[in-house]
Amino acid sequence: MSNHLVVTALGSDRPGIVSRFARLASECDCDIVDSRMALFGNEFTLIMMISGAWTSITKMETSLSTLSVELGLLTVMKRTSKHTPLNFVSRLLVTLNGQDQRGTMGKLTQFLADRSLDLAAVRSHAEENAQGEPIQTVSLTINVPEKVEIDKLELSLHELAHQMNLSCSIERMQGIETQP
Repeated sequence: MSNHLVVTALGSDRPGIVSRFARLASECDCDIVDSRMALFGNEFTLIMMISGAWTSITKMETSLSTLSVELGLLTVMKRTSKHTPLNFVSRLLVTLNGQDQRGTMGKLTQFLADRSLDLAAVRSHAEENAQGEPIQTVSLTINVPEKVEIDKLELSLHELAHQMNLSCSIERMQGIETQP
């Protein structure tokens, strides 16, 4: 039976960080089953899920602190279990664009929470356009359970975007087909 460990690392960006984590996982006889990395300002962030035998995961846990010090990274780790996905009938990719405004993410995530929708992924980015005005783009991947009427949900998302003065596009990624 495989055991799982989630590792999060944060620190100054420089070449070779991902390579060092991958090498350590291999040396500890672990597999990287999922990973994400991103840059926020000059800070490098890494999240990875590692699997392996209990002794391999323990070796990874004990070796990680040395690597973290060597690379000057703040790391956090937590044992977990393999994710068991729920059965969703559809997935929506919702993209919102418009003038950057405080509270956008709070309103969007509250909308989803109020409807007990599963937020599978989120990406938010703010920058200035050519005229120097602050603009934002928010992309949400939403898993939709069977009990939710897709058409009504899409209409509600468009209404929310309109109230927030944002443009909204919705792509149905799987499951439900658009009716002609």
